[in-house]
Amino acid sequence: MPRTHASLPRLFVEHPLGEGMAVSLGRDQSLYLASVLRKQIGDEVVLFNGRDGAWLGRLTSTAKKSVVIELAEQIAPQPPAANLWYGFAPLKAARLDYVIQKATEMGVSTIQPVITRFTQVSRIQLDRMRANAIEAAEQCEVLNVPEVVAEISLEKLLAQWPELQGDRLLIVADEAAPSGSPIGHIAAIAGRPLGLLVGPEGGFSDDERALLLGQPFVVPISLGPRILRADTAAVAALAVIQSIIGDWR
Repeated sequence: MPRTHASLPRLFVEHPLGEGMAVSLGRDQSLYLASVLRKQIGDEVVLFNGRDGAWLGRLTSTAKKSVVIELAEQIAPQPPAANLWYGFAPLKAARLDYVIQKATEMGVSTIQPVITRFTQVSRIQLDRMRANAIEAAEQCEVLNVPEVVAEISLEKLLAQWPELQGDRLLIVADEAAPSGSPIGHIAAIAGRPLGLLVGPEGGFSDDERALLLGQPFVVPISLGPRILRADTAAVAALAVIQSIIGDWR
């Protein structure tokens, strides 16, 4: 997106986007533009929906419960859809928000909580996770918003993986994996669709680790000699993946 538009408010909408279309915003977004940002008729904003690219629009109505945006021109095309699954053992609120935001910024396509023996959180708030993904996309000029799907147990995830994920390989951050750079391991599977699974703070149980390592689609990697928190491990692993076979190349 041209930097001349970088300072404009960016909003995610479900509405189709195209030249000349009028988009009526919902109550919350309308209040945000009209009351918080105090935007006036003629002021510019950027809208995106994850399908039609980014569009420059101008306010034609500033009713606080229903602001209307008329679309003028597409300022960024829709990039190719991402294809990187990310699963993680849910974390406590503040760190959960962080990891959802960073996964969105790092270009994942699907986010799924995975329940393990040592998972610390019992209540999963999918709506909050989706809101955090959208907010991160709005703030960081991301046009592909990841899908946030319902939680699943580790056992069920692995049992369903070949049927639901096809030939996708599952990279697992494993503290007990042989030491050494993960770069070679990931480079060796370039060209295959990938997923990343990061376990809970206490790690996987012995039974879970044995189950994981017994799957032909699982690729365990070490993230170095230091013990990383789960959110740090996620960012580190996603950075390695994107730099080797993702959209950082």
